[in-house]
Amino acid sequence: MLAGMASVGDKARRSRRVRAEDITLFTEMTGDRNPLHYDEELATRSRFGGLIVQGGVTSGLLNAVVAQDLPGPGSVFLHIDWSFKAPVSPGDEITAEVEVLETRSDKPITKLKTTIVNQDKTVVLEGTALVYTEPL
Repeated sequence: MLAGMASVGDKARRSRRVRAEDITLFTEMTGDRNPLHYDEELATRSRFGGLIVQGGVTSGLLNAVVAQDLPGPGSVFLHIDWSFKAPVSPGDEITAEVEVLETRSDKPITKLKTTIVNQDKTVVLEGTALVYTEPL
């Protein structure tokens, strides 16, 4: 779907269970070795109460929704404004949802509301994203 074909109010979502291996894979890509992701004892004593995954693992599900579903193939982020509201731990089931807030008639640009919730419907990430969709 091209940005010009998206309509205000359109929504798309994807879900996945976060795995402990996601922490390792993200570390291999980025070098993020924060002890809150690896040191069970330290993480348990923290305000999070246990190991948490990197924010990029959580927000990465939005990349899939945007690139595959809405606006769809050819879409890339131009600007994001995200707040991380709650931690995500290995084993959590997260659901990322985007909703079209605005479309431009002069360019294939869409403004999206972005939200990720966990299995308990707790909001773990919320914000907005501006997306450009290359006509393919």
